[in-house]
Amino acid sequence: MRLNQISDNPGARKGRMRVGRGIGSGKGKTAGRGVKGQKSRTGVAIKGFEGGQMPLYRRIPKRGFRPPHQKSYQVVNLGTLQKAIDDKKLDAAKVIDAEAMLAAGLFKNAADGVRLLGKGEIKTKIEVKVAGASASAIAAVEKAGGKVELPPKPVAEAA
Repeated sequence: MRLNQISDNPGARKGRMRVGRGIGSGKGKTAGRGVKGQKSRTGVAIKGFEGGQMPLYRRIPKRGFRPPHQKSYQVVNLGTLQKAIDDKKLDAAKVIDAEAMLAAGLFKNAADGVRLLGKGEIKTKIEVKVAGASASAIAAVEKAGGKVELPPKPVAEAA
């Protein structure tokens, strides 16, 4: 066997449909588009058009506002943290920060930081350094003998 004798299995590559090539091809005349009208022509975009009736996307009221530059935090619960410590993925003796959690596989990317929430319980004494934490999470970590370190809050400038 030589390189020029290698070929695909029969039926492995399907040729593209050539439309509008005569009535005997099965895709002649209207080329599979039906008959007449706007949709049978080329260059038509009538996805949201409802025949002059006010389209659904305009009938429904607009609600809410999403700030374009809001921060997106990765959420970690205390129960998840405890499970990672029990599974020896995190070392409770060291400071647990976003990099350590990422290395432990608690999430895929840290986004704008990690926010600690109080779901589940923590039994181990740990020191956590995160971008944010709920009051219940801080209380639970301190009850277990650990501490939560948060970044300093920006001081509002006097106008």
